[in-house]
Formats: sequence, C-alpha cells, structure tokens
Amino acid sequence: MLDAAGLRVMRAIAEQGSFTAAATSLGYTQPAVSQMVRRLEQRAGTVLVERIGRTVRLTEAGQLLATRAADILDRLDAAEAEMTAIAGLQAGRVRLMAFPSSSATLVPRALARLRESHPAVTVQFSEAEPPESLAAVRAGSVDLAVAFAYEGTDAGRGEDDLSGLVVLDVLVDPVMLVLPREHELAGQDEVDLADLSADRWIAGCPRCRGHLLSLAHGAGFDPDVTFETEDYVAVLGLVAAGLGVALVPQLILSTVSHPDVVIRPISPPSRRTVQIVTTPDLRKVPSVAATLSALCASARELGGHGAGEHVPAP
Repeated sequence: MLDAAGLRVMRAIAEQGSFTAAATSLGYTQPAVSQMVRRLEQRAGTVLVERIGRTVRLTEAGQLLATRAADILDRLDAAEAEMTAIAGLQAGRVRLMAFPSSSATLVPRALARLRESHPAVTVQFSEAEPPESLAAVRAGSVDLAVAFAYEGTDAGRGEDDLSGLVVLDVLVDPVMLVLPREHELAGQDEVDLADLSADRWIAGCPRCRGHLLSLAHGAGFDPDVTFETEDYVAVLGLVAAGLGVALVPQLILSTVSHPDVVIRPISPPSRRTVQIVTTPDLRKVPSVAATLSALCASARELGGHGAGEHVPAP
C-alpha cells in the first residue's frame, strides 16, 4: 500500500534528480530516502528508480508514480489545510434545528454571538418541534437540536429514542396563563387551574396540547379545546377577542404581547425545560462546540442557570 511519505519522496526525486538532493529538500537523511524507495518498490512489485553512479533516473513506473503523486499530494495538502481551518474555527458549517418559539428568542442571540466570535463559521438553520428535531439529530441530518420537555417527561416524551445522545438542560421556562383582560379571574395574582374548567381553551403545538390535557386532567377536568394554532401571535389575538384562555411559555411572552390580555401564573405551577441535543462525537467538532457554547450563553442571558448535562442510558 502506498503512503503519503513515499509519494512525497518520489515527487522530490523527480524534481531534484538525486537521493541526496531529495533528502535535503524533505529534511530526511539520504539512507532514509533510499529505504523508503526500496519499500515502495517492494509494494509496487517493480523497479521505480534506476541508479546510475551518483545520479538516479526514474523508470517508466517511477515516472508514472511521481506524476500521479503530484496530483494526489496537492489534494492531500488542500484537505489538510481545510481540516486545519475547520479545527481552528476559520471555517466550518453547523446544521441547527430549533423549535419555533426559541427561534425568536434564544437562537438569534446565540447566532449573533457566534458570528461575532467566529465569523467564518456558517450555520444552516431550520425549524421543527421535537420529536422531529431529535430524529433529525439521530439521522445525522442536523448537528444540534434545540428542543424542550415538560416536567415529568424527557425531551422525546416517549416518542423518540434518546439513547446515546447528549442532552443539555439550559433554561427553565415557566408556563403562564393568558386571559382576556375582562375575564373574571384576571384580577387574581395567581389562578387555580381548576377554576378554569368551564372555559374554552386555545392549544398550541401537539406537545403543548398534550401538556394542557395532562395539567387539566390533574386538576379534575377535560379542557374544551376550541382552537389550535402554533402561531402564538394568533393565540394572543384569539384570547384578546374573548374566544378562550391559553397556556403560553414565558419565553414566548418575552417577544409577543397584546394590550387586551393579562398574564398570570397558574396553580399548581408548571414549567418546561429548554434543551440542546447533539451526539457525543459531534460535540467534539470545533464549530459545533462553539455553537453549543453560544446557545448556552444565550440561555444564561435569558435567565438560564447553566447547562445541566445528561446522557440517556443506551
């Protein structure tokens, strides 16, 4: 089997015309060059260099190898330069997928931070709720997923296999109640969920709807879900129009508002955990690690208390 060092020797001999000159140009000793040529000839099964006194001449096979070596080594040198750039964060691409409400809050801060510190790193961004984003990490179509899990569940809620993935808890996000300003309970500092059993409800994404159903069942009632939309601006508009009440994560309420709604904590309280998911190997890639660090810093700016890490059991 040919190796890069042997190819470099053949190219140097072709360019320099002797073992001694080739050795000098490569920083080797002349005996080392002679030994490498003999090893190449053994592997090739033919003579590559014809020795004539103190000079050498490449045979037909040697000429062919030297010619091919130049192209191969140029490609290797280019690959090494590109890998060095990626390792040094002078290049690199990261594929990031996040749930929609984080793409209006946590993600922009992180990407701005990443661009400032590592402008050569590019990020390909797409939106998806878990478990779709988690499946994308496992399938290798994205490098990082920003996901979330409600209390009492993992990031996949039993819908996705998290074994072997790295999960970082970066932000605890309280779930708030949104009421029409004229609602009879709007004046309370905190609203007992059981007191809303007769209200109509507006639900969000499938996972958020499941969370609403779970909380309502725990409070002793089945919620009357009248509208469903993943657009939280629409949720606030529907609530403001008196068409129902809704549970909305605090992270959303930091970016959207409506003058005709009020926001109240609920009893019993509920929260979700914002999580970043990747694989152990991808986490070692410099550009992925830098993006992960920027996401964690963004979460801290939003009130997160650091990244609690857990790796689900195989």
